Amino acid sequence: MLFKRIFSVMFVLGVIGLGCLLAAAVYWDRQVVKEFSGKKWQVPAKVYARPMELYVGAPLSLKNVRDELSRLRYQSDGRLTHPGRFQVRGDQQLLISTRGFLFWDGQEDKQQIKVSFADNQIDQIQTLDGGETDIVRLEPVLIGGIFPDNLEDRILVKIDDIPPLLIQTLLLTEDRRFFSHSGLSLMSVMRAALANVRAGSLVEGGSTLTQQLVKNFFLTNERTLDRKVREAVMAILLELHYSKNEILEAYLNEIYLGQANSRSINGFGLASHHYFGQPLTELDPAQIALLVAMVKGPSYYHPLRNSQRAKQRRDHVLSLLAEAEVLSPEAVSAEQAKPIQVLRTPPQAVNPYPDFIDLVNRQLKKDYPEDALKTEGLQIFTTLDVGVQSSLEKAMRQRLASLNQAQAKAATPLQAAAIVTEPKSGEVLALIGSAEPGSIGFNRAIDAKR
Repeated sequence: MLFKRIFSVMFVLGVIGLGCLLAAAVYWDRQVVKEFSGKKWQVPAKVYARPMELYVGAPLSLKNVRDELSRLRYQSDGRLTHPGRFQVRGDQQLLISTRGFLFWDGQEDKQQIKVSFADNQIDQIQTLDGGETDIVRLEPVLIGGIFPDNLEDRILVKIDDIPPLLIQTLLLTEDRRFFSHSGLSLMSVMRAALANVRAGSLVEGGSTLTQQLVKNFFLTNERTLDRKVREAVMAILLELHYSKNEILEAYLNEIYLGQANSRSINGFGLASHHYFGQPLTELDPAQIALLVAMVKGPSYYHPLRNSQRAKQRRDHVLSLLAEAEVLSPEAVSAEQAKPIQVLRTPPQAVNPYPDFIDLVNRQLKKDYPEDALKTEGLQIFTTLDVGVQSSLEKAMRQRLASLNQAQAKAATPLQAAAIVTEPKSGEVLALIGSAEPGSIGFNRAIDAKR
């Protein structure tokens, strides 16, 4: 009799629990479809300088163009194997494999060109297949951004534009059965547990990419049974509604890969620029492996703060490529021999031209709502000439040092401001608002009363 009562109570509780789970699943299903089908991310506006234009007669020396290529993180390469490479020939020739760029007036295609110089100007431009070209625009230098309130930053990438090696490396490391499971994978859990026991440390996780995406996109990092159940159910629901490529593309854009001051680095597209100053398509296997290695813990495996730990993790990821015969053992050994090399001052880690960006913000706010500037991923092209700005800053520092030395007894160092404009159009080419051009403060070029 007692057994029947206990069984009856357990049965009723089970039915109630199952009903609650089904009701929760219906609610979570609506949440998944609504949020995943809508606008997934707030994407900050990107602010660009004036692009350098190469044409016959342009008053540019080989050094001027090479300095611009350096700002754009082009790599010196004798073979021009990829876009974003250049080669110096003698004193008066540059070979450039351009990246191409989508400007406000259309697409600038990537191409390989030979630029010849004479008397500090461009004398001739030819394509490497022997043709002539009138004008080539290099992509503009990124000089700032206008970030959403959550301070997340990302560069959205399409699945078709991702290097196949990145996808192979990610799946080998994080979820080998991604294209065969339905959101959950018992095999992945068992394989990861075995690998961790063998290594004596946590080297692999058991969560599928779909579960990781659900956790990052919909949930928090709290470690509770309730969150794990919700994560599992939502992963299955996500797989029911969306294709594998849609889920993978969302993961590649959502995953957290580091921090730049208060701004978070999300997605492989931005991480590639942040750590290497290059787009994903230009990365070598060692660089790809490092980004994938950081998925496990961007802070724990940070390449500057924990370089030895990051290299060990990167080399482990590379070894998986050899085991799966994606790369030959010789190629993997060559990649593992490379040191960890990332940018010490990533793009946009600091705002290099705060006074000019201040002017841009003031003008934009007259024509655009603030929310659009922070979330719609706008591209803002400005008239700033980075070369002119650098020359102006150098000249100001030298002149102020001379004047301050001449009146050393003065209690307060001199302040300064400067603006350089294009005479015919009035476009602002360079602007400095104080004696310390990189600092944020009172913008004397705009606000000082004279």
